[in-house]
Amino acid sequence: MIDFHELRRCAWVKDEPLYIEYHDREWGVPVHDDTHLFEMLIPEGAQAGLNWLTILKKRESYREAFDGFDAAKIARYDDAKIATLLTNPGIVRNRLKVQAAVQNAKAFLEVQREFGSFDTYIWSFVGGKTLYKAWKTIGEVPAETPESRAMSRDLLRRNFKFVGSTICYAFMQACGLVHDHTVDCFRYRKN
Repeated sequence: MIDFHELRRCAWVKDEPLYIEYHDREWGVPVHDDTHLFEMLIPEGAQAGLNWLTILKKRESYREAFDGFDAAKIARYDDAKIATLLTNPGIVRNRLKVQAAVQNAKAFLEVQREFGSFDTYIWSFVGGKTLYKAWKTIGEVPAETPESRAMSRDLLRRNFKFVGSTICYAFMQACGLVHDHTVDCFRYRKN
């Protein structure tokens, strides 16, 4: 039986249980489900200026507040719904970020119509397969890459909001488009 407390992890994890759970079971695992990809895109944008732990703590509230990340429902949110969301302490109550979630839902649906799925579109930035890295330390891991810059430019062109190249790279890491577990981490090459 594996003792998860004794495993060596990427240095960013620390001893925080939410980070450990997220790192061990989700971060870097390839995601091909459109709803889950959309779910990850919204919190990545909400995280801008905050730390990821803040978002992880609000994750269940986000799922509830944003109708399970049903893009078709979110795209129909009106000013009254946005005003209600801005009173919800379970999410980041920033008007621009909440409005961006609505705009991103609309843009997401357009991408699905054009490409057949968001999965097909978003994975095209990495040639349809995970980019494996071999970082020795967390300090070697970049904040952005040519792929994340290309993704950001195209998402912005398609009217997505809060999708700068650093946010896109964090999204790519979270959804397994890149595998950035450091070589000393037990998750390295586990995907």
